[in-house]
Amino acid sequence: MSEQMLLQPIQAANPEKAKEFLEMARQAHEKYLVCQQNTDLQEAIEYYIDAVKYDPAMPEAYYRLAALMWEQGQISIETAIEQCKTAISLAPKNINAHLYTGFFMKLAQDFKSAEQEFKSAIKMGKFKSARPRLILSQSILQKINSQNGTAVDYLSFLYYFVSGSLMLAWDKPSMKMFYKNMSDDFSVFAYNTVGKFLEKFKLYSNAEDFYRKAISATNHGEIFYHKMGDIALKNKENELAVDCYRKVLESNPLNREVLIKLATVLQTYFPENNDEAIDCYEKLLEFKIDTAQIYYELGHLYLQKEDKINSISAFKLALEQDSENPFYNNSLAYAYAKAELYDDAIEHYQKAIALNPDTEWTSIVCQALGSVYAEVKGNIDAAVSTYQAGLILDPNNYDLYLSLGDVYMAAYDLDSAVRTYCDAITLNPEDYRGYSKAGIALWEKDYLEEALVSFHKSVDLNPTNAYAQNNLGILYLDGLNDAEEALEYFEEAVELNPNYTLAYFNAARASEAMGFINDAANYYQMAIDLNKITQELDEEDIQTRLHKLFDI
Repeated sequence: MSEQMLLQPIQAANPEKAKEFLEMARQAHEKYLVCQQNTDLQEAIEYYIDAVKYDPAMPEAYYRLAALMWEQGQISIETAIEQCKTAISLAPKNINAHLYTGFFMKLAQDFKSAEQEFKSAIKMGKFKSARPRLILSQSILQKINSQNGTAVDYLSFLYYFVSGSLMLAWDKPSMKMFYKNMSDDFSVFAYNTVGKFLEKFKLYSNAEDFYRKAISATNHGEIFYHKMGDIALKNKENELAVDCYRKVLESNPLNREVLIKLATVLQTYFPENNDEAIDCYEKLLEFKIDTAQIYYELGHLYLQKEDKINSISAFKLALEQDSENPFYNNSLAYAYAKAELYDDAIEHYQKAIALNPDTEWTSIVCQALGSVYAEVKGNIDAAVSTYQAGLILDPNNYDLYLSLGDVYMAAYDLDSAVRTYCDAITLNPEDYRGYSKAGIALWEKDYLEEALVSFHKSVDLNPTNAYAQNNLGILYLDGLNDAEEALEYFEEAVELNPNYTLAYFNAARASEAMGFINDAANYYQMAIDLNKITQELDEEDIQTRLHKLFDI
């Protein structure tokens, strides 16, 4: 039996036949309530469906059938709400139709809409509105229990509870049933109030213990596991928070607030649980609230899984609902770039830049677009223009200066490269990268002394940078013919990075220049072995140098 059952084509109207099926449905429904036999429930559902088929204008069948099918798990809360709204459209003055609609809205935690339906029932019932008043008071109390209630909420609860109780005085069976439910809600209210008091004074451990007692003492573990999860999250006990939120969803899989929290915690702290986070976001889509943002988050989760197709699809769905969102455009562009669809990536990077929500953020997007132009398209002019536009937006973007300098180096515009790297150094004189890159550009221009100063500064700022150590060694070996000084830097580079093929090769050259034939041979052999993996150098050249060591 599917969710579309109620929406299928209907037979020719026959009100009398419909009334017969409705009466049989009521009897089966009553038997189910007493005996809790699943066969009675199935019978009631089938009879209600038959009643609807014979008289599509019978409101009672819609909301009662929605309640039973939802209880069976055959339809979602959203579908149940739609069916109850159908009943209202057929009979706007039907109090029960409004009550059932409010009931399902309350389950979906849409308390505001639920209260509107209950108030409609109260307005129609006038002096005979005891039941909707009490149900509304119970809904308000549940809202207070699950959220932070305001003073208005407390006053509204008292008003509807007292007025409903007075009107219910002559309806003893309903009063008995209601007060049974209300006593449970008051128990939740008491535990909730004491727990909030403990939390307010930051007695989180005591509050957590108190909420554990509340779980055992009441039938509302969903509320108290939620509170325990929030405390755990506040104390950075992320695993406990996840466990508590999962417990909430076991009781109510459609608790939207907890689905959001669980998805966020998993996405932030447990990247290995991507599939569970994705499942949470997919459930959130059923609420049809903030769907663009949900697709956006899904896109990033798929990117983490290297699922390029689904990430692109998710970002596109987000953009379908908010095409002018710069962040969605940027993420889609990044996903396209990961999938090597560079023309599409360029289009969306350009749109994100044009929307320009924040100059610092947009300058970073310029850097991403510039790298596509430079590294993929080989369009140096476009790359330079894009990087320069980014620097106009944010003159303090250090990384953008480095990227622009790299483009100038690729175009062998050494003067521009040196000038740009120097601008970066001026901006941030404590970052070693600018000195290291400037050193390479200066060396290419044969400014040996300046290059030495730049590389020494880079090594001083970051002694663990193997590449700067190696480059400094090259300056001493090839620029100053000081093999002894050079070898110290090459050996330091090898110690920092044992897989650095070029450093072994250079250490071999320095050792050879100093006459250390065995050391040179060992370094050349290490370079040959590593080069089979890294493919950095011409292996034939290394082999030739190795063999020449032992030529007579």
